[in-house]
Amino acid sequence: MRRREFLGVIGGAAAVAWPLGARPQQPSMPVIGYLSARSREDTSHLITAFLRGLTENGYSEGQNVAVEYRFADGQYDRLPAMAAELVQRPVAVITTTGGEPAALAAKAATSSIPIIFTIGSDPVKQGLVASFNRPGGNTTGIVLLTSQLDSKRLSLLRDVVPNASTVGFLVNPKFSASEAQISDMQDAARAMNQPIQVLRANTDREVSAAFETIVQQRIPALVVAASPFFDTRRNILVELANRNTVPTIYHFREFADAGGLMAYGISFTDGYRQVGVYTGRVLKGANPADLPVTQSTKFEFVINVKTAKFLGLKLSDNLLSLADEVIE
Repeated sequence: MRRREFLGVIGGAAAVAWPLGARPQQPSMPVIGYLSARSREDTSHLITAFLRGLTENGYSEGQNVAVEYRFADGQYDRLPAMAAELVQRPVAVITTTGGEPAALAAKAATSSIPIIFTIGSDPVKQGLVASFNRPGGNTTGIVLLTSQLDSKRLSLLRDVVPNASTVGFLVNPKFSASEAQISDMQDAARAMNQPIQVLRANTDREVSAAFETIVQQRIPALVVAASPFFDTRRNILVELANRNTVPTIYHFREFADAGGLMAYGISFTDGYRQVGVYTGRVLKGANPADLPVTQSTKFEFVINVKTAKFLGLKLSDNLLSLADEVIE
């Protein structure tokens, strides 16, 4: 198909999905606005997965699609201005990653440009969509189930420290899902008859202060809640936990790769590939109002045995048998 014919097909599809005048006129090569609450450095492998998803719909960065990247580095207050920049660019679609903060900032910035999100909690409760099956409006995406798995992480951690007098739960109070995370963890802890202590941190100084509290109060184990801010501080969190010999479980495998004891959560690479696929479908003219919100269902449980030995822990055969990967 000749280039002029190709553009005519794309333009016609877009006109069916979006009324004329609903969005600013787009350049000949469509531009994706990529808005992330995390950093480029800690998500480079996930960006690769996103771009791989785009190729499944025939789009390749620099060849027939451009990508404008914006990274907040865990500082959520930067997101609204970044979203506004992308709207003014203008872009054909906004892809948001790194959780709820980026998705909410994009939704506040535009009601016409399509938004494809990745988040870890219920998008209906967050006000992003009307329902999973019929999102309505200009927003849809992939749910990565990061915020709902803390009870499972607590259960796995208890296998390592079954007699822990209390377990710390580190949350980011500025993360929109934090109160739900705390409530869910408290419910799970009561069901397990396991005392927990909630620790809050939204800056590097507060992270250090949280670990000072852990040491002073001799909290023997820790669950780190999902948060884009914590993702950008992955190496710091792992180093502090290991230096203070605190057995800790995290929310995705990259923490275990970085030396963390254990990680249980969704496969982020698979989730980012899926959001790339959805972004490509919208570029081809699909209306996000008609694209159901989907849930990524590929989970990973990773144990770092080298870290376990450093911490002086003996892991049960049962726990090791549950792992999808054991890092020696």
